[in-house]
Parts: sequence; C-alpha cells; structure tokens
Amino acid sequence: MSVTSMVVLGLSIATVLLLLGAFWATMRQDRKGRTSAPPPEVAPLEPPLAAPVSAPGHAGTDYTDPRTIRIGDRIEVLGSAARVLGAVHISWQGQQWVEYLLRDALRRLQWLSVEVRDGDPPHLEVQLWTDVPTQGMVPAKSMLIMEGVEFFPVERGTAAFRSEGDTGYPDRGLLDFADYRASDGRLLSFERIQGASWTAGYAQPLPPGSISIIRRAS
Repeated sequence: MSVTSMVVLGLSIATVLLLLGAFWATMRQDRKGRTSAPPPEVAPLEPPLAAPVSAPGHAGTDYTDPRTIRIGDRIEVLGSAARVLGAVHISWQGQQWVEYLLRDALRRLQWLSVEVRDGDPPHLEVQLWTDVPTQGMVPAKSMLIMEGVEFFPVERGTAAFRSEGDTGYPDRGLLDFADYRASDGRLLSFERIQGASWTAGYAQPLPPGSISIIRRAS
C-alpha cells in the first residue's frame, strides 16, 4: 500500500471516530436534559367542603333543618305524624339545646332534642326520647342497671331552662340531669325540675332526613 493510500485511510478513520464521538456526546446531553427536567406540577384534589351547619334551612344536606321547627308545626318523624306542643330551651356551661314536646296521632307524648355538637365541622345531634319507668330510682354517680342493661355515667349537672308553649314546665327554672351510655351505644338520661321527681328516657339518634315539616303553624 502506498503512502498516499495510508494517509487517506487514516484520515477516514479519524473522521469516523470524530463523528461517533460527536453523536455519543449529543445522545448523553439529550438524555441528561430529559432526566433533569422537573415533572409538571399537578394541583392536589381537595374534597368538597360540607355545608356549614349554621346555613338556614340546611344541616349539611338538603334535608329539613330541625332547628327551624316552631310550636304548632305539624311534622313527621320517622314516617309518623306529630304536632309540636312546646319547647324547652336549655343552657349549661356554654352548651345550648332545645327539647320539643311532640304528640302523635295516638296522643302519645315524646321529646325531641336538637343540639349543635362541636366538631370539624360542627354537626347536629337529633334524638327522639322514649319514657322509661324509673320506679323511684335516683341516678347514681356510678354504673346503674336499667332493664338488665348496664349504663355508665357520661355527664351530669344543673342547667337553666326557659319554656314556651305547652310543656308542663314553669316558664323558667333549673333542671337537674344525668346522662348515661351503655356499651352498645344506647343512651339513658334522667331529668327533673328542681323540687320535682326524676323522670328518665331512652334516646334514639335520628339520621338526616328523618324529620320533615308537614304544615307550618299559622
């Protein structure tokens, strides 16, 4: 092979090596650019906010707000019609709740309690109370047994009340109460106007939509 051929061959090999080196450098730079680019930001999904419990006519849903019940209204509770005879407004250590006296179509009397409970967000606690025979019982400060079920003390105290309508209560006064809970979640409450005898009742918590207003009082 002549010297000229060897020079040409060497230049060709050098050119090929330069081209391969440039290609390899370009590929590395491109790969580095891809891996170092920050991923696009995606806004986090936020759950919808519940309707505030203070919204008029709503209790977090489109159901009837039991706080709008008035004396003389005809309402439906768990499918049973009843008339609102009166209301007792109770206040204790910053807590406030209302107890409505109802009379159903069979002229039976029941109490319906409505209270806003603290939480995030606050929620309504609505309970229908059924009288139970106390037979002269006095609420103990420890566990008591009612109809074979053990109930443990939750809260007790003396609250101020104001009544309106037909409740059998004085216009104003003090009310002693003692609340108990069983291991299965059942509630038992004792109440008495100071100077009177104790009465007791079981609570049935009502889910939203259990109450509707049939006709407003005139």
